[in-house]
Amino acid sequence: MFDSAHIAEAIAWRHDLHRHPELGFQETRTSKLIAGLLEGWGWRVHCGLAETGVVARLGEGSRSIGLRADIDALPIEEATGLDYASAHPGKMHACGHDGHTAMLLLAARQIAAEGVAGGSVMLIFQPAEENDGGARVMIEDGLFREFPCDAVFGIHNWPGLTPGRLVACDAEMMAAFAVFEIIIEGRGGHAAMPEQSDGVVAAAARMAAALQELPARRLSPLVPGVLSVTQIHTGSAWNVCPDRAVLRGTARWFLPQAGDEIEARLSEVVHGVAAAHGCRASVDYQRRYPATINSAAEAALVRRVGETMGLDTSETEPSMASEDFAFMLNEKPGAYIWLGAAREGDNPGLHSPHFDFNDAVLPTGAEFWVRLVRQVLA
Repeated sequence: MFDSAHIAEAIAWRHDLHRHPELGFQETRTSKLIAGLLEGWGWRVHCGLAETGVVARLGEGSRSIGLRADIDALPIEEATGLDYASAHPGKMHACGHDGHTAMLLLAARQIAAEGVAGGSVMLIFQPAEENDGGARVMIEDGLFREFPCDAVFGIHNWPGLTPGRLVACDAEMMAAFAVFEIIIEGRGGHAAMPEQSDGVVAAAARMAAALQELPARRLSPLVPGVLSVTQIHTGSAWNVCPDRAVLRGTARWFLPQAGDEIEARLSEVVHGVAAAHGCRASVDYQRRYPATINSAAEAALVRRVGETMGLDTSETEPSMASEDFAFMLNEKPGAYIWLGAAREGDNPGLHSPHFDFNDAVLPTGAEFWVRLVRQVLA
C-alpha cells in the first residue's frame, strides 16, 4: 500500500518526534509539525483544542469517523543510547506516542491521495494522555461538537503481543483508575522511648499491607480490582519516631460498583488502622480515568478489517493499566485497539527508560487506518 520512500519518511518523522519529546499540554513543536504536514496534503486543520491538540477534517457527508493518536511524552530520563534519543533531559517517548503519531500521519497522506467519498474523516491528535486527561479536555473544548464523529477509534502499540496481532475486545480493554494520598499524623519523639510517641511508622506499615490486600478480601474473586501503595515517605533520623507519614498509590477496576467498594473500604481501613495506633489520618482520593470499554459492533468491525490484512485478531485478556481514550468512548461508539509490537530479543515494556517504538509495525498500523476508513465510508 505504501512505497518504501513514504515508509522511510514516516520513520524519519517518528525519530524526529522521539528526539524532541514534549510533555502534556506542552506539545507545541509536535503540533506544529503535524499541522504543517496535514495542511500540505490538503486536510482542513484546526489547532488549539486542549491547548496543543490538532484536529483535521477531509471529506463531506453525513457519515463520519474519528481516528485518534496521542502525542505527549513522559517525564522519564531516556537510557536507550539511540542516535535519535531524546535531546531533552528528563523527557522521553517511552510509550510509543511518537509511533502512533507517525502511523496516523502516514495514513493521512494516503487517505488524502486517494480522496474521501461517502462521508468525512476526522484525525484527532490528542495531547496529554499520560495522567492529565487530554481527551477529556478536548471534549470539554468542543471536540465532538465541532467535529462530529459517528464512531471513534484509537491504536496503541503493545510490546506484549507479537507483530501480526491486532486486538479489539468486545467490551473491557483497560481499567479505570484513581490516585490517593494518605497523611498520617501523631506524636513524635525519641526512638528509645516509643511509649511517649504515637505509632506513625507502624500505622503506615500496617496500612500499606492491609490496603494492598483489600481487593482480594472485599471484591468477588470474579471481579477484577487492584490497589497498589507505591510510595511511603516518613522519618528523617535513626533515633526519632516521626510525627507524620505520607502514603500514595493507585486503584484500578472495571465495574463501577468495584470502584465504589474500593474507595469506601480504603477509607475505612485508613481511619481504623490510624485510630488503632493512636494517630489521625486524612485521605485525598481522586478518580482520574474511567474504564476503557469498547462497543461490540465497532470492535467486531476492527477485527474484520484486521483479518483482511491477514492479522491475527484473536482476543486476549484486558489490561489493568488505564487510558484516557476512555473519555472518548464514553461519548461515542468506538474501539481501542492494541497493535502487536514486540521486538526480538530485548523487548522493554511501556514506560521503561529503555523502550523504543518498533518501526517495523508502523506501516501495518497505517494500512489498518486506511482500510478502516474505506470500510466505514464505503
